Amino acid sequence: MPPHHPIFGHLLVVNNILSELPRAAHAHYLPSRIHRRYPDLGPIYYLDMYPFAPPFLVCVSPTVISQFTTQSGNELPNHPGVKKYLLPITGGRDLASMEGEEWKRWRKIYNPGFGAGHIMNLVPAIVEEVSVFVDILREHARKGDLFSLDEAAINLTMDVIGRVAFSNHQHKNRDHKLSSQTTPNPLTSALRRQVRWCSFGAEPNPFDYMNPLKPLVHWYNSRIMNKYMSRVLESRYPSSSTPPPTKPPSTTTNPSTKKSKAVIDLAHAEYLSSLPSPKNPPSPTTSNPSPRTIEPFSKATQGHMLLFLLGGHDTTATTLTYALHALSSHPHALSRLRAEHTLVFGPSPSPSPTPPHHSLNNLPYTTATIKETLRLYPVVSAPRLGRTHHHLHHNSQPFPTESMLVWSCHHFLHRSPAHWPRADEFLPERWLVGPQHELFPTHGACWRPFEYGPRACIGRELAMTELKVALVMVARFFDVQEGYAEVDRVKEKGWWGGRRERKEVDGERAYQIQVGSARASDGFPCRVREVGADVKQGRVE
Repeated sequence: MPPHHPIFGHLLVVNNILSELPRAAHAHYLPSRIHRRYPDLGPIYYLDMYPFAPPFLVCVSPTVISQFTTQSGNELPNHPGVKKYLLPITGGRDLASMEGEEWKRWRKIYNPGFGAGHIMNLVPAIVEEVSVFVDILREHARKGDLFSLDEAAINLTMDVIGRVAFSNHQHKNRDHKLSSQTTPNPLTSALRRQVRWCSFGAEPNPFDYMNPLKPLVHWYNSRIMNKYMSRVLESRYPSSSTPPPTKPPSTTTNPSTKKSKAVIDLAHAEYLSSLPSPKNPPSPTTSNPSPRTIEPFSKATQGHMLLFLLGGHDTTATTLTYALHALSSHPHALSRLRAEHTLVFGPSPSPSPTPPHHSLNNLPYTTATIKETLRLYPVVSAPRLGRTHHHLHHNSQPFPTESMLVWSCHHFLHRSPAHWPRADEFLPERWLVGPQHELFPTHGACWRPFEYGPRACIGRELAMTELKVALVMVARFFDVQEGYAEVDRVKEKGWWGGRRERKEVDGERAYQIQVGSARASDGFPCRVREVGADVKQGRVE
C-alpha cells in the first residue's frame, strides 16, 4: 500500500493527490493517480482514510475483481454505503439495497422487463422519445445557442426509462409518460434534486454527508416523489375498484388483451404468479387486480421503480453525452460511424422515423463506439462489503476483507496499459479485431461497465439499445462543438476566482464529476449545427 502515516494514515497522501485535481473531480481518478506516484503498487492494496471514510481495499485487477463478483459462493454483498445513498430515494426497498433470498426473488420478478427480446419490442417507444430529442437539438441548431448537452440527454433518457417502466398502449387509462423533455415533471425534478443531496459516506469532502440541511431536503423531495408514485400506481391499479367480469374467450385476437410492455405491469404479473393463488384469480392482463394483491405490491414496488428511473436515466445520459463528445473530437471515427448508418439505413434527409429492429443488431462500429465510450468514461464502480474470513488473493498472497470497502475501480481498470494497448486513446476499432491484433485487450474481463456475475446491471440491454437508437438518429444529422472555452471565460470574470481553479484532468476539460453517476463537468456546454446534405447522403471522407 502507499506510505502509511502512524497518525494520519493515508489522509496526507490522498489530500495531496486530490489537490492536483479540480475540486469537483470524481473520486475514481484517485487510484490511477496513486499508481502514478507509487508505480510499484500491485493491483490490490489497502487505503486508510479514517475517520472520514471506511478502510478501502482497492482492486484494479480483473482476476481479483472476479473473485468477489462472479465466483459462485464468494460474491461479496453491496457495501452499506449503497443503501445509505439510495435510502432518501427508494426508502431502502430496491434491488441494489436488497441481499440474499429477497434480492433473488425481486430480481427474478423484474428480469422479464429487461430481457433482450422484450427491449427490442420497445424500440418504437424509444424512437418516439429520441425524435423529441432530435427536435430539441434542431431548435438549438437554429438558435445557435450554448446549452447543456448533459441536461438535454438526461431529459431524454428519463423519458425513455419512464416509457419502459410505465407506458401501456393496451390500456390507455394506464398509459403514463413523464414528458420531461417538453414539460417540467415533479417526479423527475425531485429525483434529480435528491441525487445532489445523497451521499455514500466515503466522499473526500466530509461536508457532503454532514450538511445539516440534508434531512430537510430529503424529506421535501421524498414527499414529492412518493405522492407522484402513489398517484401513478393508484390510477394504474385502483385498490378500491371491483374487477370487471371476465369476458368469455374469443377466437379472435383482441389487442386490449395483449400483455403490457411496461416493466411495472410485467412485474405485477410475475408478482401475482408468485403468490398463493385463489381458485379463480383475475388475469392481470385483462382486468384490474384485486385489492387483496395490489396493496402490498404498490408498497413493495415503489422503491424499485424509483431505482430504475435513477439508474435508467443517469448512466445512459452520461454515456450518450461522452459518445457525442468523443465522436466530435475524432472526425475519422465520426465519418466511419456515419458511413455505417448510411449503409444500413440508406441515405436519408432526416433522422429515420423508426430504425428496423433487426438493423440495430447489424451496427458493429456503432456498438464498438458505445463500448469504447463506456471504457474511457465508465459511469459507476462496484463497492462491496468485505466479510469475516473472506480473503482475496493475488500471487498467492491473501488479502483479508473484513469490514473493508472492497472497491472495484472501473476507471483505472479500463485505462490500464497493462490490459489496454494505447489505453487513453479513443479507438472503437479495438472492439472489431481478433486476439492476434495489437489492440486486442489482454484479459476478457477487463471491461466491466455493467459488471459481471449475479448482480450485473439489469438494464444493460436497454442501455445499449437506447444508445444505438440515439446515435443512429443524431450522429448523421448534427455536429457537436463543445463550449468550455466560453464557460471558462465567464468563470474567469467571476468573484470566485475562476482563474485559480484547475480545469482539466489529464488534458480533458470534460472531466467526470460525481452527481449520482460520473457526469461531465459543467453539464458539457456545447453548440450544435445540422450537417450538410453531403453527409446526409453518405458522402463522407
